[in-house]
Amino acid sequence: MPRPSRPTNNQGGPPAIAVKDCTVAYGANVVLEGISFEIAQGQVAAVIGPNGSGKTTLIKAILGLIPVRSGEIRVFGKHFHAVRDLVGYAPQRFDFDRSFPITVGEFMNLARHPHSPASRVAEKIKEVGLAAQTVRVQLGTLSGGQLQRVLIAQAILNNPQILILDEPASGIDIAGEATFQELIAHLNQEYGTTVLMISHDIAMVSRLVDNVICVNRQMLCYGPPKEALTARKIDELFGPAVELYEHPGHKRGDRAHGHEHGQRTDHEL
Repeated sequence: MPRPSRPTNNQGGPPAIAVKDCTVAYGANVVLEGISFEIAQGQVAAVIGPNGSGKTTLIKAILGLIPVRSGEIRVFGKHFHAVRDLVGYAPQRFDFDRSFPITVGEFMNLARHPHSPASRVAEKIKEVGLAAQTVRVQLGTLSGGQLQRVLIAQAILNNPQILILDEPASGIDIAGEATFQELIAHLNQEYGTTVLMISHDIAMVSRLVDNVICVNRQMLCYGPPKEALTARKIDELFGPAVELYEHPGHKRGDRAHGHEHGQRTDHEL
């Protein structure tokens, strides 16, 4: 079902994230050009687009990890580095030496702010759907899905005002996706957390987010899913081979992205 609408917090304040006419390039290779959008405080937004469209580059630019060639990016009206403690981030992949002797609890504590209680680690592990004893497990022994949940738990460890996720359901099984969606809705509705995620799962995006940002080097669309995710725009993003369909149990008009028989495609997680 579509997520319930909720007034955004701090109405009248600066946007949580504001991107204005941004161009990002690696040398002579322009990856993103003229990107502009705003995410209000308390909203959930998703960046979608085909592989190589610049989605992760956009996230890295927002996080101040790569410079913009032109334009500007502001987080709560400031440069990211001035408000970095207010932002949590979980990457799509985390490469490390799996033989390194560190437990999940020790790994989580590396990111825990001094003012945050030690009990917060166990709370967040439980919040992402992992067993309590996971904190004592060696990080290198986790499955891909378990590791992804730990990364999300670490991203929310200090109760950030903004949560940025790069394909957060990658490696999580179907049952885990439901837990993930419930977690995002919980953080947003209970704490007013602003969420920006990269996703290929158009069905999830349609249910979960307030606004969708469609990019393929340039901005192709921006707005509520029902307005932005038209058949024409999806064709522009992913090609005419991908069709729209209704998932069983969705309300009429709640559109998703995939084959005509509802099977998962390469564009879904």
